[in-house]
Amino acid sequence: MSLLYWLQSIRTPALDAIFSTITQLGEETVLMLVGLVILWCVNKKWGYRFFLIGMVGNTLNQLLKAIFLIPRPWVLDPEFPIVESARAAADGYSFPSGHTQTAAGVFGTLAVWVRKGCAVAVCIVLILLVGFSRMYLGVHTPLDVSVSLLTGAACVLLLNALLNRWENDRKGMLCIICGALIFALALVGYVYFAPVREANIAEFDQHGKKNAWVVLGTLAGLAAGWLFDEYRIQYDTKAVWWAQLCKLIIGAALVMGVRLGMKPLLQAIFGDAQFTNGIRYFLMAVMASVVWPMTFSFWSKLGQKELSAEEAL
Repeated sequence: MSLLYWLQSIRTPALDAIFSTITQLGEETVLMLVGLVILWCVNKKWGYRFFLIGMVGNTLNQLLKAIFLIPRPWVLDPEFPIVESARAAADGYSFPSGHTQTAAGVFGTLAVWVRKGCAVAVCIVLILLVGFSRMYLGVHTPLDVSVSLLTGAACVLLLNALLNRWENDRKGMLCIICGALIFALALVGYVYFAPVREANIAEFDQHGKKNAWVVLGTLAGLAAGWLFDEYRIQYDTKAVWWAQLCKLIIGAALVMGVRLGMKPLLQAIFGDAQFTNGIRYFLMAVMASVVWPMTFSFWSKLGQKELSAEEAL
């Protein structure tokens, strides 16, 4: 806590605003938007790889949170003040840092994919800045952040190694996807059936259950999308730039529409049951990987002459 108190002593409104913005690079929305750009418009295989690494990393992160049950810094020390704007996104157990894990997955995968010196350096700096922002804002300890940096790097390196070997083999890729689903199922089983201990905090437990269903639903939807594309549509990501932009904006709006629109509907039917988050994120992933890609042949035909001229150059 000594480092957190020192960081608290140097806070200013300007720094608060800067690090509150930087920390958002580790949120779910960034993972989703960057992943959709890659999946729909750049490279389909790397899009699936990007989401798979992100979801496996989040599963590991949530499992460690549920095992160790370490409370947030302001719970450990009620006298410690945090930057209040960061409290809303800090609603689970502290160890390890979920934002840092997500940033490591997002920018670590980009670094491995791009493999260019400047781009890799930028990705590393962004990961470290997100981790530092969590400590500056007072919502994570150095241990939370450092362990997430390690687990994030491990997920990126291990899964990329596996995918490099098996990605072009249907059975191999299917085994990797099934392994990720089994891991997510194990997380759901653990958060529901692990014995309650003295360190459990009911509010944090509910958040953990929600996240467990989110990763399981997302992985299940992506698995359905990969199977559907592999055996049926085999869509092409190519299109002229303005068609790509339209495809991205409309598709992202549809995915967000499922995310926001299904929530009140499922709550009206099932109440506050946490499994509805799994259904909602499954439908989001199906929209992103099955339903919307079925329109890509239309988008690729728009401006086809212009695209052919660009490729010829």
